[in-house]
Amino acid sequence: MVQAGETRTRILLADDHALVRRGLRLILDAEPDLTVVAEAADGAEALELIAGTEVDLAILDIAMPRMTGLQAAREISRRFPAVRTLILSMYDNEQYLFEALKAGASGYVLKSVADRDLLHACRAAMRGEPFLYPGALNVLIREYLSRDRDGDGPDSLLTPREEEIIKLVAEGHSSKEIAELLTISVKTVDRHRANILAKLGMRDRLELTKYAIRVGLVEP
Repeated sequence: MVQAGETRTRILLADDHALVRRGLRLILDAEPDLTVVAEAADGAEALELIAGTEVDLAILDIAMPRMTGLQAAREISRRFPAVRTLILSMYDNEQYLFEALKAGASGYVLKSVADRDLLHACRAAMRGEPFLYPGALNVLIREYLSRDRDGDGPDSLLTPREEEIIKLVAEGHSSKEIAELLTISVKTVDRHRANILAKLGMRDRLELTKYAIRVGLVEP
């Protein structure tokens, strides 16, 4: 139940099948904290409506004419960053799942279980949390483990020696101190530091320190 002073989540529904939109609208409008304020038949129309309507969340079918849900999600993320998006799909497809996440979607909901999952997905998105159907979590874990095993994971970018150096840099040691601690030359330390910056696409010690904290090499 919506308490006094609370507002409903305003939803745009985009699907090229009017019957699907009607069914989804019945599910959403039955909830006290959710309300459908606009409907679109494709991604382009969804963007036009968002530009002129107060929308908090856009639910986008993945396959639509003119502009797909993925294309629309990318544009919404770029042009209307305050609007959250959910991708609705009939396909339990790994590539579509990854593309949805890359497009900035807050979740990926299968149409076959929309009556069960859609309400949870809407509320999770508005809390700023991702929503994935249970099978999608297995896909993401499998992909992560596969990348890590193949040496493509983010942590495998650095060699053990480079990790040692970035840790010491983050702890505030100078090149001379690092050279003494690791029994290598200052020139070697500087070369390692330059390689680390290049690999990570970073510019200075501050960025290296933030990275070291993020990956657990040092404590904040």
